[in-house]
Amino acid sequence: MLAGDTNDEDVSLFDAEEDAGKRSKKTGIKHPVASFFHLFFRVCAIIAYLLCEFVGGSFIACMVTIILLLSCDFWTVKNITGRLMVGLRWWNQVDDDGRSHWVYESRKGTGKQQMSDSESRIFWLGLIICPILWVIFVFSTLFSLKIKWLPLVIMGVVLQGANLYGYVKCKVGGKTSLKNVATNYFGRQFLKQALPKEEES
Repeated sequence: MLAGDTNDEDVSLFDAEEDAGKRSKKTGIKHPVASFFHLFFRVCAIIAYLLCEFVGGSFIACMVTIILLLSCDFWTVKNITGRLMVGLRWWNQVDDDGRSHWVYESRKGTGKQQMSDSESRIFWLGLIICPILWVIFVFSTLFSLKIKWLPLVIMGVVLQGANLYGYVKCKVGGKTSLKNVATNYFGRQFLKQALPKEEES
């Protein structure tokens, strides 16, 4: 896995969306099925994890169910909802030399106009909150000494964290290091706070 590459050419994520790109930006949900499934699998995996401990069913059945839900969520978010809801996509590409390249892409031009603010909020909130919950589950599993659940919650963190990382890289740009983005952001915040203090004195 080598450094990320971006594709600078404007690629249509879906051909049918080009016609819709001329419409103005709306706040309503334009892809209700995609929005539903963006949250459905991840919320069901969390609920199944919480209920499996209390119901006390077969550990193997619970684990398989949660892994299937997490896998469906990973595939759905990576391949469908990211494209439809926020116009972002990422994937791994192997070139002729056998080297692996990560490609991060975002919709450009008229395609950005068709994205809905509500869908964008749903996408990013679901993408950020659920991995945080899985991290909390990791710590609760460790502190409660339920070690048999540890591989499962780590899988939840990894699968949902991978999607979060991929889409954040798409959002900030594939060539830009996330460390540089964070450093620049905190540097700007520091300057904003320091400059008003200097003007007052």
